[in-house]
Amino acid sequence: MRSFTTVDLNKRVGDITEAARKEPVVITHHKKPKFVLMSMEAYQGLTHAPVDDPRRAYTVEELPDHIADGILALADEYEAADRDGQP
Repeated sequence: MRSFTTVDLNKRVGDITEAARKEPVVITHHKKPKFVLMSMEAYQGLTHAPVDDPRRAYTVEELPDHIADGILALADEYEAADRDGQP
């Protein structure tokens, strides 16, 4: 992965955005990585995983009903076990 400074970004925005079309690039500030610049396609690939992908992350608003129901059922079981004194 290529790396550029924030000063480079100000001076060479065209070169850096062209590099980011091909692969994500790191933008550093005071010699520390601070940002990643990538194409929209690469970003969407990270954030819009297929629905059947078990590694998919959801926000609370997006959580499918069957997953929410399962989480609530587990919470109920945990709470009942805690009331009964079970670990």
